[in-house]
Amino acid sequence: MMNNLFLIFDPSTYIKLSLNWISSLLIMMLLPMMFWIIPSRIYIMMWLLMNKLMEETKEIIKNNNMKLMFITIFLFIMLNNFMGLFPYIFTSTSHISTNLTFALPIWLSLMIFGWLKNMNHMFIHLIPQGTPLILMPFMVMIETISNIIRPLTLTVRLTANMIAGHLLLTLLSSLKNHMNIIMIPSLLFIQIILLMLEMSVAIIQAYVFMVLISLYMKETN
Repeated sequence: MMNNLFLIFDPSTYIKLSLNWISSLLIMMLLPMMFWIIPSRIYIMMWLLMNKLMEETKEIIKNNNMKLMFITIFLFIMLNNFMGLFPYIFTSTSHISTNLTFALPIWLSLMIFGWLKNMNHMFIHLIPQGTPLILMPFMVMIETISNIIRPLTLTVRLTANMIAGHLLLTLLSSLKNHMNIIMIPSLLFIQIILLMLEMSVAIIQAYVFMVLISLYMKETN
């Protein structure tokens, strides 16, 4: 019996090494599909998804190489979110350490690039247009704090959304021992609906992560 409900997110194994983190590398198994003579359905779906994302980001990002970088981040987060929906597979994106590994270096590189290359543009963003003179010091302070906490908000948003759905499914599954056998089919139906909702959340959160980072990059350029 679990002492803590959050133990379901612990990267625990039977040996001393935490091999659960290797689950993130399972995505590499989806990459060599281009070597098939006839494209598989998964390859066609990935190709259509990448083309759709390229069209969505063309107004924000002009460089195709940068588009591919953000699409790679989207695919990595989305596939890791999906793997967490399968039984006995570790969800790496439900940990702050994994998400912060993506958010902090990207945000830090954008800030360094912006302040070194476009310093006047970055100062303009600290004071919105039309701000009264008396409120300018406070707006600079507020905008500076909002810029500093951006990697934290990116990390916590993705982590909280991944944890919330898994906890709800775990709580509902623990009710089966205290329910009448007649009510179990309704419980299964509710869990299926929640699982479908979690699939949509896995895609939406990866898309939100990619779009927010691309918008941050647009502010610095």
